Amino acid sequence: MQASYDVVIIGGGIAGVSAALSCRSRGKSVAVIANGEETSSLYKAERIANYPGIPAASGKEICAVLSAQLAESGAELVRGRALSVTPIGAGFGVAVGSEFCGCAAVILAAGITREKLYPGEGEFLGRGVSYCATCDGMLYRGKTVAVVGGGEEAARDADFLESIGCTVLRFPQTARYEIRGGMKADTLVAGGEEHKVDGVFVIKDTVSVTRLVPGLAYENGGIVTDRMMRTSVPGVFAAGDCTGKPYQLAKAAGEGNVAALSACEYIDKKNK
Repeated sequence: MQASYDVVIIGGGIAGVSAALSCRSRGKSVAVIANGEETSSLYKAERIANYPGIPAASGKEICAVLSAQLAESGAELVRGRALSVTPIGAGFGVAVGSEFCGCAAVILAAGITREKLYPGEGEFLGRGVSYCATCDGMLYRGKTVAVVGGGEEAARDADFLESIGCTVLRFPQTARYEIRGGMKADTLVAGGEEHKVDGVFVIKDTVSVTRLVPGLAYENGGIVTDRMMRTSVPGVFAAGDCTGKPYQLAKAAGEGNVAALSACEYIDKKNK
């Protein structure tokens, strides 16, 4: 899929759905990128009783209502993990697995990702470490790469890299690894054994929002925004748990609405 929208929203929780509903009510085309709802912390909540206007309900029940509202709004739901947000011309390109979405504005509403990086992963990201085989694979054509990750997506990415001429070393995500190198990553250490590689593709269920957008400012694990939910990158807005505490549904819904209004205003001003 290669499609273009007014707004791409990363995250299908209450902040993302709130943003999508507000954007759609203002006539904007919207894509919501989200993993399956059963992977979210909201879905797993046993009982939520502090959201105004909604009687006590399980997270699963609330997720079902959100899914129905999103479907009725006309926003397009794209299942998958967002890998990167890249400025392209006057807008952005959002990589989603092997697919690509173009847009005029982005709203980050992906919650919080409590991930532990492999040693060297953050240091060499963009310098031999990548989260997207279809984005960066051609840079390693004819070279040796490691694919770290389990599941169907890791298998597909490894197959893709082999199809373009890479020698692929496959490793499960469950093991302990270290990525080493000089100017760029050149070694993957697995179980104490060194493997010389030209690149390492780390395939995870989610990519932390703090690394999705180049130049994004954050502190204490949260994205820095102003009261209009604008981030340090023009055209990129953020809402919900990814902006920091408190981690509450009411706060997420409100911020999603404000981020949407700001994104719509941003787009309208650009189009004048």
